[in-house]
Amino acid sequence: MDEGHAPRVGIIGGGLTGLTAAYELTKLRYRVTVYEASDQLGGLGSGFKASGWDWHLDRFYHHLFQSDWAVQHLSREVGAKFFFRTPVTALWYQGHLYPFDRPTAILRFPHLTWMQKFRFGLVTLYLRLLRNWSPLERTTAHEWLLRALGPEIYEIIWQPLLTGKFPKDWQRVNMAWFWARVHKRSTALGYYVGGFQALMEKIAEHVRNRGGEIHLRTPVHRITAQENGIVLQTDGSEMRFDRVIATVPAAVMADLAPDLPADYMTKVCSMETVGAQVLILALKYPLTEGFYWLNLPLGEFPFLALVEHTNYIDSEYYGGDHIIYLGDYPSRDDPRYQMTKEDLLNLYLPALRRFNPSFTPDWIRDSWLCREPYAQPVVPVNYSQQIPSIRTPIPGLYLATMSQVYPWDRGSNYAVELGQEVARLLHEDAIRHR
Repeated sequence: MDEGHAPRVGIIGGGLTGLTAAYELTKLRYRVTVYEASDQLGGLGSGFKASGWDWHLDRFYHHLFQSDWAVQHLSREVGAKFFFRTPVTALWYQGHLYPFDRPTAILRFPHLTWMQKFRFGLVTLYLRLLRNWSPLERTTAHEWLLRALGPEIYEIIWQPLLTGKFPKDWQRVNMAWFWARVHKRSTALGYYVGGFQALMEKIAEHVRNRGGEIHLRTPVHRITAQENGIVLQTDGSEMRFDRVIATVPAAVMADLAPDLPADYMTKVCSMETVGAQVLILALKYPLTEGFYWLNLPLGEFPFLALVEHTNYIDSEYYGGDHIIYLGDYPSRDDPRYQMTKEDLLNLYLPALRRFNPSFTPDWIRDSWLCREPYAQPVVPVNYSQQIPSIRTPIPGLYLATMSQVYPWDRGSNYAVELGQEVARLLHEDAIRHR
């Protein structure tokens, strides 16, 4: 493509989807400008580095699965180094932690009969081998799993995941979403040298080296279609582009582009999400005996998951700190979502003694609270019929948000795939209208 006549593309959002789209389009010599509202790139995949740390720590816990081919291929292209390890995932049940991430661990679990373990294994194998997920979206995960597993297996193993992740909507989430979580999972998990932030910076480096522009602390307030292009309004300025990609949550898109036709806007507004919050603690000592990810029952603890990051990634990269995440998915009107960090500490800390009776608050060297209002898509029955297309009815305007990667759950691999897909569609349209 002739660089002097290449279309100008504006990208709203410097998360992994937006950066991937920018990377693909600058390869094709488009003139790309990325606008990111925060002071760093990465979106939900961004991280921070405390004093004395060598690596960034993700604001929200992340890892790759071995089947995440798209993000692995892109990482190799841009030079972001990653590796795989096999940490231990555990299930909390009746006051004890049980490893629950491989067949041998499940066989040793004492609270299911041999017949129940066989049934659980058979259903899991079926979901891993199944390719056609479409029929599964016609029923809820609650109904399907209860019928397939029986009430005891379901209530011990999978119901806590649904009730914790979707506190108000757990009986509405469809089975195709659940299938995707089981189908793609691997026991070996991948992580980046330097944290996931290192991937973001590597992609951004390639974008800039090809002439792309990236503006931090630059929120976009309005998208307006005009005869000669699409105008983005930022603080104190307006910029015209030939084409625009918005990688923002659906609710934000509805505010940015109120001129979208009513039928498309209805689909945009129908995409529901729940928020996510994590309280991150840097401890002087390990909290658990080698466990990485702890699945916890709703109501028994004031948080959904305990992730001891440094039972997966060595504490030496964090100045010897032992890092734990206390994660939750409260609705935006939940009182916990409004609490200060100090209030959450007071609520959460007594529960930590249940994992280690020796724990005392003076183990805490530092703490951080991270929140995102639009984190986890809610996917009801027949969700595929509700998803708005990436190409919006406004010519040259594209929407690429995590609620569109269905049936897959949000994740870095699907952010990359979505960024590649929207770049492909934009390029097709640009060639067609040349």
